[in-house]
Amino acid sequence: MTTLVEAPGEGAGAEPETTRPRPRGLGLGRYVLVRFLLILPTVFVLTTVVFFLMRVIGDPITAAYGDRLTAAQLRQRIHEAGYDRNVFAQYADYLGDIARGDFGTTFTDHVRVGSMLTTYGTATLELVVYSLVVALAVGPVLGTVAARLRDRGADVALRIFAILTYATPVFFVGLLLKLVFAARLGWLPVNGRLTTADEIALEVRGHKSGIYLLDALRAGDGPMAADVLQHAVLPAVALGLLSTGIFLRLFRTNLMSTLDADYVLAARSRGVGEWRLTTRHAARPALVPIITVMGLQVASLLGGAVLTEITFEWKGLGYELAQYLQARDYVAVQGIVVVLAVIVAVVNFLVDVLAAVIDPRVRY
Repeated sequence: MTTLVEAPGEGAGAEPETTRPRPRGLGLGRYVLVRFLLILPTVFVLTTVVFFLMRVIGDPITAAYGDRLTAAQLRQRIHEAGYDRNVFAQYADYLGDIARGDFGTTFTDHVRVGSMLTTYGTATLELVVYSLVVALAVGPVLGTVAARLRDRGADVALRIFAILTYATPVFFVGLLLKLVFAARLGWLPVNGRLTTADEIALEVRGHKSGIYLLDALRAGDGPMAADVLQHAVLPAVALGLLSTGIFLRLFRTNLMSTLDADYVLAARSRGVGEWRLTTRHAARPALVPIITVMGLQVASLLGGAVLTEITFEWKGLGYELAQYLQARDYVAVQGIVVVLAVIVAVVNFLVDVLAAVIDPRVRY
């Protein structure tokens, strides 16, 4: 008689394999939807904080005109603008205006804030993109060198460099770059985004979108495009160094971790070269934290853009924000800060989606 021996897990009381719960994460579409919906409460909280902080210092009319108008004129202006009403009624109107894309009118030059944001926002966007290119081009490369030469002299020097780039004020770096490469050597322009002649040429052609490099390329003007890039080098390097040190240290740490992973050790035992191991096997997992941190760095770059634009007279939102703060035009300041907050929220959303596409583990 043949005796049947049950295989492990196949007895009468065993649970079928297909019914066992398996860990599941969010699908990409659902993950993107959840992350997108989180933008709304983030922007709402930021908008609320900005509004009430602006109201703590008083009404915008008194802040802008308090030393230039009589008491009767101030009361009339305040009443006409509605700033004598209950603060929560003002807040409700403010949210309604923002929902319609209306950020008000500046007091100093009577320009619609929305129009001003469109005009100068592209300049800041262009500078931030240039700075990110510098940081992403330099940081991971130096991080790779530091990881491959860990605990050697070059690694120590690069780690010190990373600390210095993060700790040094961006305006101080900008002034040093101007002194060396513009004033002393004369290699690069000192200030501005474009020479006056080229800027006038853009106005005449009617191709001025606000992104000068794009305008020059659309016009097929190579010398103008070169002029744009020459003006962008110093401010982009000054601002990009702010994130270079962070990317360097982060990429170094993650690359050393992935180089010691089991799958990398297995590939090394099969005779895979060190360069291939670094670039093909270890670099991609090490890039995921870089992409995640990049969203936070955009917020730092936008903050640093204020000082960078002032230092290099780069006519963007940061430069205008400083001018409006000096003029105590808090309607303009409020609009600029809210738009910058929205940009940061949207960029963080895009970075989260990109990280989820590259590494599905992010969705769990």
